Amino acid sequence: MTSSSDRTAHLAVYDTFADWETGHTTAHLTQNGYTVRTVGLTREPVSTMGGLRIQPDLALDELRPQDSALLILTGASGWDTGDGLAPFARAARSFLDAGVPVAAICGATAGLAREGLLDDRAHTSAISFYLAATGYAGGARYVDADAVTDGGAAGCGGLVTAGPTEPVAFAREVFGLLGAYDAKKLDAWYRLFHDSDASAYEVLQGE
Repeated sequence: MTSSSDRTAHLAVYDTFADWETGHTTAHLTQNGYTVRTVGLTREPVSTMGGLRIQPDLALDELRPQDSALLILTGASGWDTGDGLAPFARAARSFLDAGVPVAAICGATAGLAREGLLDDRAHTSAISFYLAATGYAGGARYVDADAVTDGGAAGCGGLVTAGPTEPVAFAREVFGLLGAYDAKKLDAWYRLFHDSDASAYEVLQGE
């Protein structure tokens, strides 16, 4: 029996949240039967980088890995200007330790690096020296790719990482990790949204 936690993805939101980085991910998870709930440091509204106001559904101290299928972390200036977003990196640790996946894009990857979560996992980001500047110990695991999924060790959740220019590849990896599409449709989805391959639309429609 599928529980609500198996179909709920949590999206972290904070001031200067990079709007464009997770639009494909959240829209198509929702279209495939997932509920997306937003999580802030508190329940107070935040403003995205694009100037949109978001009222979080819950505060970070209310979030439990067992109630979720995925934690999504996006870029924001706060990842590189202090420790204000570090609680979200610590939440990512609790998710991974509980066997629940995490997906991080752009500056959020630096937050995970500082938390030590990329030291032993394959990962990517905007560029290798961006993460190297954090002083982390995972440089040897850096992969020069648009997006990377590390399946995780036994008992640990999988981890998706991507750079800021790869929202479509980021979504592809999330869908693959969660099984939102089968392999054929996942390939078609990527060809449609990344390559503008109109023929892929028929595959997505099951024709």
